[in-house]
Amino acid sequence: MATRRILVTSALPYANGSIHLGHLVEYIQTDIWVRFQKMHGHEVHYVCADDTHGTAIMLRAEKEGITPEALITRVLEEHKRDFAGFRVEFDNYYTTHSEETRALSSEFYRRLKAAGLIDVKPVEQFYDPVKEMFLPDRFIKGECPKCGAKDQYGDSCEVCGSTYSPTDLKNPYSVVSGAKPIRKTSDHYFFRLSDSRCKTFLQQWTQENDHLQPEARNKIREWFDQGLNDWDISRDAPYFGFEIPDAPGKYFYVWLDAPIGYFGSFKNLADRTGVDFDRFVKDGSDTELIHFIGKDILYFHALFWPAMLKFSAHRTPSHVYAHGFLTVNGEKMSKSRGTFITAESYLAQGLNPEWLRYYYAAKLGQSMEDIDMNLDDFVARVNSDLIGKYVNIASRAAGFVTKYFAGKLAPVDPVSKSTFEATAIAYGSEHLIRSAYDQREYSKAIREIMRVADAINQRWDKAKPWALAKDSTQLKAFHEICSDCLDAFRILTYYLAPVLPETAARAADLLGIPQPFLWANLRTPIVQVKEYQHLMTRVDAKQIKALVDANRETLQPAPARAAAQSATPKQEKTVAAAAEPQPISIEDFAKIDLRIVRIVNAEHVEGADKLLKLTLDVGSLGTRQVFAGIKSAYDPDTLKGRLTVMVANLAPRKMKFGMSEGMVLAASGDAPGLYLLSPDSDAEPGMKVK
Repeated sequence: MATRRILVTSALPYANGSIHLGHLVEYIQTDIWVRFQKMHGHEVHYVCADDTHGTAIMLRAEKEGITPEALITRVLEEHKRDFAGFRVEFDNYYTTHSEETRALSSEFYRRLKAAGLIDVKPVEQFYDPVKEMFLPDRFIKGECPKCGAKDQYGDSCEVCGSTYSPTDLKNPYSVVSGAKPIRKTSDHYFFRLSDSRCKTFLQQWTQENDHLQPEARNKIREWFDQGLNDWDISRDAPYFGFEIPDAPGKYFYVWLDAPIGYFGSFKNLADRTGVDFDRFVKDGSDTELIHFIGKDILYFHALFWPAMLKFSAHRTPSHVYAHGFLTVNGEKMSKSRGTFITAESYLAQGLNPEWLRYYYAAKLGQSMEDIDMNLDDFVARVNSDLIGKYVNIASRAAGFVTKYFAGKLAPVDPVSKSTFEATAIAYGSEHLIRSAYDQREYSKAIREIMRVADAINQRWDKAKPWALAKDSTQLKAFHEICSDCLDAFRILTYYLAPVLPETAARAADLLGIPQPFLWANLRTPIVQVKEYQHLMTRVDAKQIKALVDANRETLQPAPARAAAQSATPKQEKTVAAAAEPQPISIEDFAKIDLRIVRIVNAEHVEGADKLLKLTLDVGSLGTRQVFAGIKSAYDPDTLKGRLTVMVANLAPRKMKFGMSEGMVLAASGDAPGLYLLSPDSDAEPGMKVK
């Protein structure tokens, strides 16, 4: 395999707030991919930085009575701490407020200007006469020009959803001083994205290669249809940022120097380590440049940034991978519900960061679709997969090997040199797992890893080594089954190392695996194990409750809710029985995550009169177990392979017979009979029902 040389970045977090669980989707996703590539011996440099410029930074520092430099220095250390806490391993984490980024920003600007892609135009904006500063859109409030809602920001209305110009607001006021802003004109500098050269290049770059995901290419086509506008890249003093060369009192807009900060961070790393900086960033490079970003900043990274690179003689991105947002329990993160959770708070409650890394990996795929963190599912999945399947193998087998065989594993047959059964199963999934990681299909990799873990545990249970240990004539078979399962566990540890670096390192110490993990060593069996030590503890549901409580903001109950709580149960039942179905909003319906599923297996549940146990393939969401009350209507064998619909974000329910992880949909009426919903045959597991 040829060695790849890759510069990888994640979007720059703004130095005006804390890292939260939504942010971590991106950094964990990137870190897993980088670790996987490094395991294959590729030259990978993962860099990032705090995004430090702008009006918001300047005003926050002023409010705290410190300099902007002091603020961003403090926040930088907080961000570094949080990322390290979640085992996100940057090769360099830096700041955009650096001499490297200043020099590069000036270089970009001069080259774009020389190419005839910089214009100067007068712009009328709101100006705060008290603070003597032009106001960004988010620092102006007033009445929405469409619906009249008060206290709306200068770019969009949170009540009716309308977008508009700040000068369209009625009765505007400055968020900074409260003063009524005045209109004032100033010369601004623009990057001519509307230039025919930019349009021609971007149409080719965005549409004719695999630089972007299909959903991103479709979105870009919409923007092309709407027309590309020139980009305002300047701001007036006072402003915390870099002054534009030969333009006193004019500063680069934060979004101009922020992406250049990727190169600034890499320049800092290259100067310290001797890496050839130009080889990675100059036009014609034989290396790769890969950006991981949130879908909300696709416009900047798929239009402005590639055009800036192209026309300043820099290499353009090989790929821009956009991901969706994080919801918690099916809704946006909320302080009132305690689900707006910071990285610091998660760690402070004593939760293992690798639980979250695993959960995200089990959810993430190639698409830009949002992912949901269901807190009940989080507990169930981590405990079931990591403790009940993966760690369970080592905890069962290692003790027997150290107790009965002084920690030595049974050798394979020196004649046939064939591997044992469980080990062979684990090796058999190597290609699929490697491909899934490389293509960022982490959920597919995790599903396969857990399928292998299930097979290993089944092999253990079938062989009954605890019984073999009592029979002196079965010691060879006893030794082989323990050794087989432990070596298969070793292979699983390689597969999980990008996701669980710390747990994998402890497992490596137990098994004598050389560090760092290299995929080239995957087929080197172990010969000796140490005495087993716990690798990971279970999630306690009480920890999750404490986490939610710690992040909750207390709100007074709404009057309607208080009134409802005062009704008696009998009154509520009478009202409910008499009422017709009430209309709901599209937002209410959107909370229900309906998915196409394929019934992989269906079986009777011993001791249950009405239930069938269904194993469901939910595509990128993995496999779910559901107990459905349809035994009276269906023979289990007739259900296997059938498509149906499930509620995928229903909180898991612990039942007498096991955990039920959702609900399949069926119709019924006054007459006897149950009827599972059946989508068209071309539907695929995991598709959303909208």
